[in-house]
Amino acid sequence: MKTLTITEARKNLSRWLAAASRGEDVGIICGADIISLRKVEVKSTDYAQREYGATHEQVAALEQATDRRYQRLKRSSKLVSVTAGQLRKRLG
Repeated sequence: MKTLTITEARKNLSRWLAAASRGEDVGIICGADIISLRKVEVKSTDYAQREYGATHEQVAALEQATDRRYQRLKRSSKLVSVTAGQLRKRLG
């Protein structure tokens, strides 16, 4: 494991995060502890299940309903692309 002080880690944080994402062991010394950097896979369903108690089926149904609504609005030309400046004008 490559261990770093907080100052060393801060200097090249992107390098150490990239190393950890490749599976290398990287630790940062924090007081008497070493905190390990590691890649974690996060899925949107994890959040919905954890925060709202939604089942996998409920998340899938919401995803399908949202996609159908998006496609319907797109076909009806109710969705438009705008630049940031155009959006500011519309919001006043």
